Amino acid sequence: MVLGRGFFVTPSDSVAIIAANAQEAIPYFTNGPKGLARSMPTSGALDRVAEKLNLPFFEVPTGWKFFGNLMDAEKLSICGEESFGTGSDHIREKDGIWAVLAWLSIIAYRNKDKKPGEKLVSVADVVQEHWATYGRNFFSRYDYEECDSEGANKMIQFLRDLVSKGIPGDKYGNYTLQFADDFTYTDPVDGSVVTKQGVRFVFTDGSRIIFRLSGTGSAGATVRIYIEQFEPDASKHEMDAQIALKPLIDLALSVSKLKDFTGRDKPT
Repeated sequence: MVLGRGFFVTPSDSVAIIAANAQEAIPYFTNGPKGLARSMPTSGALDRVAEKLNLPFFEVPTGWKFFGNLMDAEKLSICGEESFGTGSDHIREKDGIWAVLAWLSIIAYRNKDKKPGEKLVSVADVVQEHWATYGRNFFSRYDYEECDSEGANKMIQFLRDLVSKGIPGDKYGNYTLQFADDFTYTDPVDGSVVTKQGVRFVFTDGSRIIFRLSGTGSAGATVRIYIEQFEPDASKHEMDAQIALKPLIDLALSVSKLKDFTGRDKPT
């Protein structure tokens, strides 16, 4: 977890900011990263960095082994998950200490010309400058733990049926559908295919709603909802994420009929 003074950095933003600053601030990346990757539910902040820096980019299912394959094939240098896992190809595993050192390197680089007594560039400054350049991806995850497995599975099946009928241009409240699917991944290294990795609703403004059943809970089923909204307007970047995302959160709950299927009216 990366925290500045009174400032929380989401894992999705953290990996994007590390990638954006890696070549100039971290000696290991003097020649630039080979490629960037994120897990599918992680926000699209990293995508925007890859596009601007013209780097290969991969969106993989949740699970570190998918990053490992790309690293072994020398296609990937920096990667991360929304659940705080961040890493690079110096090791075939997530590395929290490395992530903190990467941030310290960025902070040191950004302050290298400061004279004693001058105001230093802070974590918040680095993040806000990044948002000003790339836009902000507001992001939140709702977890509903230990749900009745039958109800949770019925909800996911209901959503799969819904996306199978979805067509671009469908209206969901104020949002227009770009596409909807159940995420499938074809590994570019070994050609293996992984299906049913999460139901996605992706809208034309860059907003996304994703539903997954997670296998990491200790009992019953854990339903995870990922909500993301892209905001290019810098005057709105300081909004509280829960306020900025409320229309999408309300939409996610109504589209999924989560309360009907699981009986839950709030996340754990």
